[in-house]
This record gives sequence, C-alpha cells and structure tokens, in this order.
Amino acid sequence: MAPIGPNDPAEGEDGCWGADVPAPRPNLPTVTVVAVALLDTDSRILLGQRPAHKHLGGLWEFPGGKVEPGETPEAALIRELHEELGIDIRASCLAPLSFVSHSYETFHLLMPLYVCRQWHGKVTAKEGQALAWVPANKLRDYPMPPADEPLIPVLQDWL
Repeated sequence: MAPIGPNDPAEGEDGCWGADVPAPRPNLPTVTVVAVALLDTDSRILLGQRPAHKHLGGLWEFPGGKVEPGETPEAALIRELHEELGIDIRASCLAPLSFVSHSYETFHLLMPLYVCRQWHGKVTAKEGQALAWVPANKLRDYPMPPADEPLIPVLQDWL
C-alpha cells in the first residue's frame, strides 16, 4: 500500500502504525477506574499487588479504584486512597498526568492517572495487599495488568 500523504509512515516503520496493540473492541461496557502515582521524597512510586483471588491477581498496579456513578475521578481517588491506604488527599494535590483506554475481554477500561506528592497520614496496606515503593526505572520489574503498562514510559519520561 502506497503512502497517501506526507506524514504517512513508510512500510515497516515503527511507531503507532507498527505497534502491536489490539484495537478497542466495540459494544463493551466502559468502566472508569482512577489511579495515582504517589511519589515519595525520593520520587519513588507506590505500587500495590492485587489480591490473588481477584481478576489479574498477583499483578502490581497503581493505587486507585472504580469511579462510582455520580462521583468525580478525584473524589473516587480520595475515597479509595483513604479506604485502601489510610491516607488523606486533597483534590488540589492531584495533578492529572495521562490516561489509558484498554479493552479487556468483558469490559473497556478508561483510566485517568494522577500524580500526587502530598498527603496526610502514613501509607498502610489497609486491605492486606503488598506495597512497594519503586524507582521509575524499576517499574518494569513488577508485572502489571496490560492497562497499566503504557503508563510506565509516561512516568519515566515525566520523572
């Protein structure tokens, strides 16, 4: 197939045209989940391990959770972080950084990612999950759900 414009990639060129990323699947319900990259004073990022009995159990992810009907992403994140980690965050401390749009087998995930450097309280695994403070260059050492993986280079470039 011949290129049709000056910005079309040449055949075999890498980039978005050569990426092996499945196309979003139509007719799936969309679930909005919000996540945060909590950064400590050494710019390490907090990861939590999903419980073994849950979907994608054993994989590591950014803290956060499902946005409930009528809830803003920021309010959901504040609620989830208090429930899961015992910390209090203000919406003004949440800076939007990126988002992911990913199709799983039974639903389509839309996940905004925020960054936060300030909170009150001590980070504690309130739900018994394993936690790890990870330098950005070591994030790939922790197996993550497919939807979280595209956020790694974004964080690495930003930090």
